Amino acid sequence: IVTQLGFSAYDKTVEIGLYSNFDIDDAITYFNGSGKVVFSNEPDKYYNYQILDQIDYERLIRFRTAKVKFHIQPFKYSAVEGIMKFTSFTNNQITIKNNGNYISKPVITITGSGTINLSLNGYQVFVIDMGDNEQIVIDTNLMEAYNPTNQALLNRSVTGNYDNFSLNVGTNTISWSGTISEIDVENYSRWI
Repeated sequence: IVTQLGFSAYDKTVEIGLYSNFDIDDAITYFNGSGKVVFSNEPDKYYNYQILDQIDYERLIRFRTAKVKFHIQPFKYSAVEGIMKFTSFTNNQITIKNNGNYISKPVITITGSGTINLSLNGYQVFVIDMGDNEQIVIDTNLMEAYNPTNQALLNRSVTGNYDNFSLNVGTNTISWSGTISEIDVENYSRWI
């Protein structure tokens, strides 16, 4: 019996060099923490990373070169695809394409009111109670719902299984009943 556990993060080492009139404080700030990184061999994709190992800044100052180890998450995302904004709909549905080679877990921002039943490819996934909120963000990867203005968590306003909201490779249809005036989708293409 084989049990699939998923994909693991891995380390990617990159050699950096400083030139001209560099500010070491800017370099320390840039290589401290986490964020998104684009590598030159894939300029159209980005990875989420975190730097866990100490960088040899003394070597960087003295020789103007150093090695930086990025702890990379296994998935990559499009660096050229923007947020898809939909403000006009036909039959309360939109079509979105995952151009990647693996299922994606998008971030969806909904502007609307009342109770919204959100479906993906014909299957209802979420019941959203907008309450007093004009907008709600549903991050299906982080399994969180929040208000984009004040970042207040709204997980109790969203009923459903976040794991069931995965965009298949190719064309997907998001449909709903209820009142939505705008729906934005980001991170809709993903590669492994």
